[in-house]
Amino acid sequence: MSLLFSIALATIPALPEAVANNAVAKVVIDEQAYFLSFMGLSSGKAHTDVHNKVWVLKVGDNAWQAAKAVPSTLPLTGRLASTAVGVDQHAYVFGGYTVNADHQEISTPDVYRYDVLSNSYTQLANMPVPVDDSVALSYQQRYIYLVSGWHNDGNVNLVQVYDTQTDTWQQASPFLGQPVFGQAAAISGNTILVCDGVKTQANADKRRSFAAVAQCLKGTIDADNPLKIDWRTVQHPTGVAHYRMAATSFNGDIYMMGGSDNPYNYNGMGYDGKPAPASDHVWRFDVDKNTWQVMPKAGTASMDHRGLLEHQGSLYRLGGMDNNQQVTADALAYKVKLSL
Repeated sequence: MSLLFSIALATIPALPEAVANNAVAKVVIDEQAYFLSFMGLSSGKAHTDVHNKVWVLKVGDNAWQAAKAVPSTLPLTGRLASTAVGVDQHAYVFGGYTVNADHQEISTPDVYRYDVLSNSYTQLANMPVPVDDSVALSYQQRYIYLVSGWHNDGNVNLVQVYDTQTDTWQQASPFLGQPVFGQAAAISGNTILVCDGVKTQANADKRRSFAAVAQCLKGTIDADNPLKIDWRTVQHPTGVAHYRMAATSFNGDIYMMGGSDNPYNYNGMGYDGKPAPASDHVWRFDVDKNTWQVMPKAGTASMDHRGLLEHQGSLYRLGGMDNNQQVTADALAYKVKLSL
């Protein structure tokens, strides 16, 4: 069987409003798929544009529906850089950070389970170490792994594991790459792949700064112990790091696309003071062969993603920012075709 790739016309309608940095998830209930978008940043890109709005699409319908906003235990309800994942019929929403008027950012410990059919939330056990700009990966439809990310003042090397059956947290083998935020990751079987992100570095004569890290690590989860992960380095596909790419797995392979090669603040301006460009690259990692393939480009550049959703062989980027750092409502599809 070979893989063919093409740019697909979006069969998913655009979101009701432009939103970037939104956590996205897919759940399937009685064979009906639902796409979900949680929180994020609206088109004004100011701290007052950070929100906790939620939209739900019953895949096949021609419009998204507004849903109940994500609750918060902090005074500010809107969050950026949260992450979400679907497990069975529920979506789980983790963390994120709030931004106040003086631009102080606080990582929230909140964890919620969202029920699509009842449009309701259940508050779950807080993260032991609150993180944002992390990744959430589900394993065996039970465990959810949060790998690295930002906690208030710096990056962490933690792999925090949430058990959906017992509502408890444990720590897995630490992440052996450079601790980062804004990384991309996906899981296929018992294989985790984490690439890129931004590190924090100390300087001799000025305050800390941020720098992109071109790194890829593959973690193999032990079949007998979900807390044991064998981390090993993998050659980077291009040697150029990207920030806030969208990633997922499909047909046993892992895909990463979009993002920016210039790390930026939440408004799309690079930490170097230059506007961050969006990318239209697509990378595919063959888990079995341990090799990369740089795929045909996606056609439309985008960045500021918190996930990539697959449905019927298409990979969807929902919202984000375009190449002019403008927040978008687009649902961009990249079709993966299988042929004998």
